[in-house]
Amino acid sequence: MSRPDAVFTVQAVAFEQAAAELRAVRDVVFVQEQGVPVEIERDALDPLSRHVIARDAQGRAIGTGRLTPDRRIGRMAVIPEWRNRRVGEALLKALLVEARTLGWNEITLHAQVAALAFYARQGFLPYGDRFVEAGLDHQSMRLVLGGVNPVLRRDAGLAALLGVIEGARRQLLVYSRDLDPGLLDTAEAMAALRRFAVGGGEVRVLLHDPDAPRRALAPLIGLSQRLPSAFTFRAIEEPVDRDYASAYVANDGGGWYFRTLGHRFDGETRLDDEARARQLRAHFTPVWERARPCTEYRALGI
Repeated sequence: MSRPDAVFTVQAVAFEQAAAELRAVRDVVFVQEQGVPVEIERDALDPLSRHVIARDAQGRAIGTGRLTPDRRIGRMAVIPEWRNRRVGEALLKALLVEARTLGWNEITLHAQVAALAFYARQGFLPYGDRFVEAGLDHQSMRLVLGGVNPVLRRDAGLAALLGVIEGARRQLLVYSRDLDPGLLDTAEAMAALRRFAVGGGEVRVLLHDPDAPRRALAPLIGLSQRLPSAFTFRAIEEPVDRDYASAYVANDGGGWYFRTLGHRFDGETRLDDEARARQLRAHFTPVWERARPCTEYRALGI
């Protein structure tokens, strides 16, 4: 961390030894802030679970998380003054390390709806219907550890897309038929792409049908006009390339989301698979070189 007051550590702890610290953080976040009854917050799973705790430079507990015996992450909590300093991300990564150490091949969690994007950045995908737990709206999410994650519906596709965007270092490649309505035009995707572009990232987009997004006033075109150094669009015209039916997003950090049929949301994704990401980048490059620049996008006013 860059500032002395932002230094923190995360470590695994035994519940018997750290119960008071764990409960102190969770009481602030769940009981006091969110209004969860204390008898619900404190359950019989605590002594059976594996816990991680974040502490500041003075050793004060600032965040918690746990793994329950049914292979679920829970009780993710960070005190208010330490939010947006990557504490939650560090806690989640520590729990994933614990899960891999245990040899688990899949892990689930119940995410508060407001935190869906946070978990998507680590590869978790939603499944099932939303539900109310402790008076708050939740969504079940899961992650296959060390393997490909199936994408079965649109909200999972959006989560996969967000994970790939957030995992990009300097470059993001998008192979799309028509800028994927329902994915690339969502507020969540637009915000993630804007953050990436403003941070110095480069986005290359290959399109089969550049006219459809222009007619639909696709918001990504407007964003590219405001950040022209970050976004480049090209149109696929060669017959050999137009016969390709799939679509994908791949980054330079080992992340990808691939759909065998580009007009559908279902497919597969993984955020830590450099070999497959490299294959997709190798497919993208020659098609990009043969495609024509979409100069019409630069002239469009939105």
